[in-house]
Amino acid sequence: MIWPLLEDTIRKGDKLIQDGDLLIVYESHKQMKAVTVSKGGEFQNRYGLFAHNDWIGKPFGSKVTGKKGGFVHLLAPSPQLWTLVLTHRTQILYIMDISFVLAYLEVRPGCVVMESGTGSGSLTTALARAAAPTGHIYSFDFHEQRAEAARKDFERIGLSNFITVTVRDTQGEGFPEEFANEVDAVFLDLPQPWLVIPSVAKSLRADSPVCSFSPCMEQVQRTCEALTTTEFRDLRTFEVLVRTYETHEEYFGTDIGLDIVNNEIEDATLHTPGSSPPHKRLCPTEMKTTSAEEKTTSNKSEVSGKDNWMKKGPKKGRGRGEQPQGSKCSIVARPEAEAKGHTGYLTFARRAV
Repeated sequence: MIWPLLEDTIRKGDKLIQDGDLLIVYESHKQMKAVTVSKGGEFQNRYGLFAHNDWIGKPFGSKVTGKKGGFVHLLAPSPQLWTLVLTHRTQILYIMDISFVLAYLEVRPGCVVMESGTGSGSLTTALARAAAPTGHIYSFDFHEQRAEAARKDFERIGLSNFITVTVRDTQGEGFPEEFANEVDAVFLDLPQPWLVIPSVAKSLRADSPVCSFSPCMEQVQRTCEALTTTEFRDLRTFEVLVRTYETHEEYFGTDIGLDIVNNEIEDATLHTPGSSPPHKRLCPTEMKTTSAEEKTTSNKSEVSGKDNWMKKGPKKGRGRGEQPQGSKCSIVARPEAEAKGHTGYLTFARRAV
């Protein structure tokens, strides 16, 4: 079951892993897998073979070691982790968009939420966690096989009591009449969301929000036109972008620093394998009097120094994480080389009173 919905874990936070439990095997922040624990079962990955019997009785969050010495962490399945390991039947919403949607739709315990476009169930899971234990999510998808697969996933993670999945083409039929003026929030993930706006207006309570997720600006424009001609106000469209930083250890040479000797400034250059060594930069007054011949000599010297530095490189046989001789360790944070790009636009509006 999804971790925050377990009453005993909210109270104690010390639930033990049992036979039949669903957990997330965490190898790294980019490598995780959902596993159902079973007596006599085994899990194998690049770190070795792990027996399920060794997991039973341990608390969630435990670090366990395999037969080859490798280790993994056994985590409880939260909605955030489930988003990273679920089967992708369609494009899914990730945590950055999900958190934004939950905040602007004001989903809280007791809310009745309608969703059109169940897909892989990533957002549906987060909606159910936010609306539980007294709220309910009504999710609609026109694809019968996809809806059935989503039902099985929700049952597997213990959310079937909070989510009802129905096969329905809301673009053509709208939402059921039984929900008229009974819904606290609506989320749309459709190719043509503007077709459903009149039905959304009938279903929402007064002053309740709706959100439409669209990958193209043309869809946003047509949806906004439909919202402004219906009973909606306070239209807003957002694009959520995230910049992730990598934090790790790097080693600096012992001569790092800013030294001023005889009117010469030495740059503080980061020493990493394959990088050039610190070089000296002349003061402005000295640069004016430097001849072309001197510059040529200086360049040759720099190239020679670079070659010597690269030849030295890291010490052979040094184990991973060991500090090179004569260096200082520091924690460095840098943005990832590839920034995650656009996923879609989120358009919000409120039904007028």
